[in-house]
Amino acid sequence: MLPATPVPADDVLIQALEHLGLSSLAESLRAAAVSEALTPLAMFAHADALVKAVMLGLLAASVLAWAIWVGKLVQLTLAKHRLGRDYRALAARGSLGASLRRGPLDRMQAAAQAEIRASEGLPDAGIKERVAIDLARIEAGAARRLQSGVTAVGSIGSTAPFVGLFGTVWGIMNAFVGIAESGSSSLAVVAPGIAEALMATALGLVAAIPAVLLYNHLTRAVGGYRACLADAAALVERTLSRDLDRARLTPTVTPLHLVAE
Repeated sequence: MLPATPVPADDVLIQALEHLGLSSLAESLRAAAVSEALTPLAMFAHADALVKAVMLGLLAASVLAWAIWVGKLVQLTLAKHRLGRDYRALAARGSLGASLRRGPLDRMQAAAQAEIRASEGLPDAGIKERVAIDLARIEAGAARRLQSGVTAVGSIGSTAPFVGLFGTVWGIMNAFVGIAESGSSSLAVVAPGIAEALMATALGLVAAIPAVLLYNHLTRAVGGYRACLADAAALVERTLSRDLDRARLTPTVTPLHLVAE
């Protein structure tokens, strides 16, 4: 329930906001602490310490999900741009040894060239098979690096409603305790505490719904990048096969030895 006495001015959260330079928000929270209106900020100010922690945690999780989404989009955009540029450079050259920027395709080309040198004199089929294994490993590693952080967004989307529900259950318990202590069950006594408790569930949904959408979008974006990596690996395999065929068909000049009689 909304307490009759105001929250002390030296509240930890208000002091933290002032320390961060958010004086206007701190003043709004201080004013809401002495208000009896059922505004979202006032309900937060009068909520139980645990419910406050739940609400702040949900807000932080929502900000984290959006930050990861923006960061991953920038990372994916740059990675796809570099991969496309290197793909065009290798395709234009038509043989291994193209000048590529440091990245997955450069590592794929280096792996193919290293296998050719290590397998000199061995059958071409074995070289292609071993290069394919190396390319699959490089492709999986590049995709795994971009996948990091995406699961955190999915975790926020799946757990935020339950965290909010926990805050609601705790708030309703406190509201019923307040009702029992006051000895009154009128709507004016019950409504504020219930409203404060339900706000935690509302914040849980506010954090969860966008997080699920962002997770699905990032999953599709990473899947598109994996398809680009598969195309790059296929290009390296085609180029390798072409180079091996050229080497096999290149005539070797046999030196002539004159035998003096």
